[in-house]
Amino acid sequence: MKTLSLERARRLLCSLEAHIRDTLLAARPAAGAGFARIAAVTAADTIYAVDKLSEDAIFAWFDAHWPAACPVQIIMEGIEDHEAVTFPRGTPIASTTWKCILDPIDGTRNLMYDKRSAWVLGALAPQRGRRNHLGDLVVAAMTEIPTSKMWRSDQISGIRGRGCRAEAHDVRDRSTPPQRLRLRPSQATDFRHGFASFARFFPDGKALTAELEEALWRELHGASGASPLVFDDQYISTGGQIAELLAGHDRLLGDLRPLVFARLGITSSLTCHPYDICTAFLLAEAGGVIESPDGRPLRAPLDTTSPVAWVGYANPTLARLARPVLRRLVGSFLSP
Repeated sequence: MKTLSLERARRLLCSLEAHIRDTLLAARPAAGAGFARIAAVTAADTIYAVDKLSEDAIFAWFDAHWPAACPVQIIMEGIEDHEAVTFPRGTPIASTTWKCILDPIDGTRNLMYDKRSAWVLGALAPQRGRRNHLGDLVVAAMTEIPTSKMWRSDQISGIRGRGCRAEAHDVRDRSTPPQRLRLRPSQATDFRHGFASFARFFPDGKALTAELEEALWRELHGASGASPLVFDDQYISTGGQIAELLAGHDRLLGDLRPLVFARLGITSSLTCHPYDICTAFLLAEAGGVIESPDGRPLRAPLDTTSPVAWVGYANPTLARLARPVLRRLVGSFLSP
């Protein structure tokens, strides 16, 4: 059985994600509002018609392009945890050498209403069966699916310990070579007059999350007074949030929904899952910090149902400033 170099693996992920993006962009004019039709409801999430288009594109790509000498298992939104999906098809999981975790469209709700970019997310780990967790991921890529009025799709990829790279692709003309982008997370030393927020995408748990967040900013920087000190932006896409941190637009972003829901006794699948956060280490490769709200590394299993709470900081200085206060407030507000 041949080995797959990490650089080749990175290029393969980028190629796969570009194929998914281009498939969806080509289908958008014909599909129109049909993108928003509910196709299925799984243990992980609601699956819309647009999600089904991406699944078909993924399977076709793996059949045609994944190296048969390096068998891979696919973990993906839309595939139940008990299903075994491998390429070459029919390969026993025990005979695979790689595990690929994918979110074909992170930000479906943005895309199906042509409101804001969605993202294709993917990452690879050496196969370790049920022992695999987010810390095992060694290659990752994330590719923007732009809205209809946008000409540019950003693609960010990297290998753990070797940094990350970013390119801008012109989706109007595929023959145009991509342009290299320089991503640099914010170097701010506090949160004053910058963007920072926690996920409050849906009604459940919104009030408790906002109460905790207000307490955090008040303790770190005092009362806002006449002019708001911290700006809020709710990007309904974990990949999009990571991209905003990478680009230097946001200083802190986090998702406490699993802890909030547990505190309120809410049973909901609408939380961050491992496939949503599978590209997290790209932020660390760029100089940022991403971790659990208690400051520990992210170690969720590579499945489609485990809830993941996380916090991303643009730089270590901001992490050192906010981490102890956030940890204490989470204990105070969200302890069972």
